[in-house]
Amino acid sequence: MVIGSILAAMGLEIFLIPNNIIDGGITGISIMASHLTSIQLGIFIFILNLPFVIIGYKQIGKTFALSTIFSVICFSIFVTLFHPVPGITQDTLLATIFGGIILGVGIGLIIRNGGSLDGTEIIAIILEKKSAFSIGEIVMFINFFILGISGFVFSWDRAMYSLIAYFIAFKAIDITVEGLEESKAVIIVSDKNSDISNAIINRLGRGITLLNGKGAYSGDETEVIYVVLSRLEIAKLKNIVNDFDENALITITSVEGTGKKYVKKAIH
Repeated sequence: MVIGSILAAMGLEIFLIPNNIIDGGITGISIMASHLTSIQLGIFIFILNLPFVIIGYKQIGKTFALSTIFSVICFSIFVTLFHPVPGITQDTLLATIFGGIILGVGIGLIIRNGGSLDGTEIIAIILEKKSAFSIGEIVMFINFFILGISGFVFSWDRAMYSLIAYFIAFKAIDITVEGLEESKAVIIVSDKNSDISNAIINRLGRGITLLNGKGAYSGDETEVIYVVLSRLEIAKLKNIVNDFDENALITITSVEGTGKKYVKKAIH
């Protein structure tokens, strides 16, 4: 979490903030507040996150709240330490891309180790239980609103760059938390099951499971292919299936839950 805080602070202070590009959530609000008041960013990050951490302590749990407050304190300190460091580039696009990647990797490391840097995530977790929206949808709505406000504080082109940085950071977080080797469960329904199964075994070197299936409308008996792959092998699998049956039904889902590590060991 300390390393993640350092990277996140670098992404902000060395790339994004010098070019008036912000992140979403409480951090984005803090950046705008610091810009308007000239008060140090680290102070706003700590103060604005504190009420949400207290709510998280009561609603979510002690461990998560303590990990979050530790991450926020580290992040606030490193943001303050990096503030005097001049920005590496004045090229807005480069700052957006590299700042978003470094920020996302930093946040991803923190999330991967049980912490959080943003109080909006805590609010989203609580609201998700009382609404029809998912946590991701709530966070995205809040961040779109915050990034929209940044257009009035800085400029609309900076708000659009901020949106790009947000999506880059979001993807970097996903890769950091899940890893490039994230496992995917694939179900294939086709009339060419035998050919496809043999090709998967011979060309990908993966074991497969054949499940008994039955069409609810037609009543026809069939076999369904079930295989677990890394995310990097999905494109190869699709090519294999299309070689034999372009009309095959392919369903892909992430492998999650307590058996995830076991499944990863099994496919390797």
